[in-house]
Amino acid sequence: MTRTKKIGMTARSGRVAMIGALGLASVALAAGPAFAKGDVTITAPPTAQVGKTFAVTAHGDDDASSYLQVCLENRSGGQVWHRLSCGAVVERGDEAQVTAHVKAAHTGAQQYRAVVYGLLISPTDGHPVRQRASGPTTVNVR
Repeated sequence: MTRTKKIGMTARSGRVAMIGALGLASVALAAGPAFAKGDVTITAPPTAQVGKTFAVTAHGDDDASSYLQVCLENRSGGQVWHRLSCGAVVERGDEAQVTAHVKAAHTGAQQYRAVVYGLLISPTDGHPVRQRASGPTTVNVR
C-alpha cells in the first residue's frame, strides 16, 4: 500500500466516525425527557384590618397527573406551613381552584401559598403527589 491510500482510508474512517457520532447525538437529544407543563398562581390582598374577612384564591394546573387538587397553606411568624383549605378534585385539562375566606384575628404578617397535588389513579386516591407550589404571598394585618 502506498502512503496516499493509507491517508485516504484514515480520512474516510474519521468522516464515518464523525457522521455516526452526530447521528447518535441527535437521537439522544430527541429521546430526552419531556417536562410536564403546569402553573400555579395565588392572589391575596396586600393588607387587611383586624376583625375583617378577606379572600385568598389560587388556581393551578399540571398535565402530569390524571386528577388535580389545589390546596392553600398558611403560616405566621416563620412557623411551619399548615393546610388552610382544599378545592375540588378536577380532571387533567381543567383548572383546579380554591378560595378561602380568612378572618384576620391578630396583627402581623400572614403568609399564604398554593400547592397543586396530583392524584394519579382516581378522584379518591389517598396518596396525592405534590406537583408544584407557588411562592409565598404576604398579607399584613393591621
